[in-house]
Amino acid sequence: MLPRLRNGLLVSLLVASVLGSALAGIWAKHQARRLFVDLETLVAERDQLEMDWGRLQIEQSTWANHSRVEQLAREQMSMRTPRGADVRLVVQ
Repeated sequence: MLPRLRNGLLVSLLVASVLGSALAGIWAKHQARRLFVDLETLVAERDQLEMDWGRLQIEQSTWANHSRVEQLAREQMSMRTPRGADVRLVVQ
């Protein structure tokens, strides 16, 4: 009777181990897929942010263009280039 009980217990332990291993494999695969989806989402977001950053750099260089700033200063602020007589040199 003892060897049969021992064999039955061993078989039960092996079945439980196989089921536990299978469930762990399923869980790991699910986690890997979920993390891959998260990664792809973040990569797409990074790419979009890089495109926005490039556009903003171009826009900033356009707004800060020297000739544009000078034109706005002349038109909107009535500024002009100083004449020689208007320039004073300060020496310390």
